[in-house]
Amino acid sequence: MNQAPRAGRALLWLVALGVFMQMLDSTIVNTALPAMAKDLEESPLRMQSVVIAYALTMAMLIPASGWLADRFGTRRVFFAAIVLFTFGSLLCGISRSLGEIVSARVLQGVGGAMLLPVGRLAVLRSYPRGEFLRAMSFVTLPGLIGPLIGPTLGGWLVQAISWHWIFLINLPVGAIAAVAALRFMPDARAEVARFDLGGYLMLSFSMVAISLSLDGLSEFGLRRALVLVLLMFGLASLVAYWLHAARSPRPLFTLALFGVPTFRVGLLGNLFSRIGSGSMPLLIPLLLQVSLGYAPMQAGLMMIPVALAGMVSKRAVVSLVKSFGYRRVLLVNTILVGLAIASFALISAEQPMWLRLVQLSCFGLVNSLQFTAMNTVTLRDLEGELASAGNSLLSMVMMLSMSLGVAAASGLLAAFAALFGSERGAATLPAFHATFVCVGMVTAASAWIFWQLESESKPEPATAQVDASK
Repeated sequence: MNQAPRAGRALLWLVALGVFMQMLDSTIVNTALPAMAKDLEESPLRMQSVVIAYALTMAMLIPASGWLADRFGTRRVFFAAIVLFTFGSLLCGISRSLGEIVSARVLQGVGGAMLLPVGRLAVLRSYPRGEFLRAMSFVTLPGLIGPLIGPTLGGWLVQAISWHWIFLINLPVGAIAAVAALRFMPDARAEVARFDLGGYLMLSFSMVAISLSLDGLSEFGLRRALVLVLLMFGLASLVAYWLHAARSPRPLFTLALFGVPTFRVGLLGNLFSRIGSGSMPLLIPLLLQVSLGYAPMQAGLMMIPVALAGMVSKRAVVSLVKSFGYRRVLLVNTILVGLAIASFALISAEQPMWLRLVQLSCFGLVNSLQFTAMNTVTLRDLEGELASAGNSLLSMVMMLSMSLGVAAASGLLAAFAALFGSERGAATLPAFHATFVCVGMVTAASAWIFWQLESESKPEPATAQVDASK
């Protein structure tokens, strides 16, 4: 990045700060869920609505982010996203009930839905394709500071003060990011057509119905028949959107995107492989605190190896892809991510601490490599008008898969807890073990999707190295 203009480096730091806000918030929340549940007299195994409300709101609103950025400019939209996200954090911090927290998380999701995709779009338009992988690696690397300090900081805040303060920590970061956005974010715009409201409503309803159907049994206590009806309505709405997009002259997401092989494979791979790995930030802190008796700060400290290993893998991804190509890297690494997730079924109270740390580090290593490689191969061949739509669709799928992953894992956890007759304490360990095996298998199975990539899919020579000084 030493050759990048000063304005370009400032843009990367700004987008990285937005990633930091997101990651700090999500990691702190997951660590604090058991303490929140205790204060609100809820079961810690049924607090997933705090996570799902945020992720699902983002998934619903992300499809509009590209159109908004093109219509009003990346600077205005990015600034508004920071303000909404920060204000939502404030409301979370002063909440006194689960309903208030969920509502405030929805507002956070409105801001987050524009924050990350617009930032990524600005990078995509500011850097040539040959430098895009380096730019994205730089953007995501500082964002890993959030997971590095978030769990420990969240645990300390919960123990020393109150869980409400885990949200208030976003306020100073948001203030700095808002000022920086007005100064360094380019005001890029593009020609826009009429917004495809009909297609947007069909796609949004599909995502909400499918997510709620997966979460129905564990969170809302819905009958199985109603869950099945929701799932069928969601799938029908998704098919309706596909037919609508095929005949509409200006659909929300043109089907021409799926004519780009790397985008088609990368998007589907993102959807299914993230269902498993997206549930881990929820499952690991719950496992440590509910089943193994860790204090919140102790659980937070145990997440540091995951973040550190992830930072190391960010530096290795370019070299690996250059040597072996996207196809081989993603095929092998997806299986490794699935095995790493399933390996948590071996955790027990008698497990040596050093082995537990190695296990967490291995998961962080392969999981971080997976995210960087998947995102880059998905976007690398998009040009012109397809770049904005493809970027928004990828961001939507990322958040949707996180929502589906949390909903599915929570449903599995609740089902296994009922099956094994365990709801609290060490008795929940078998339920966690079975859940880890299931989500690990789902992740490993998605490796077949990346098999469809062309074997010669490698980055351009300009992306062969990452400046180690950044």
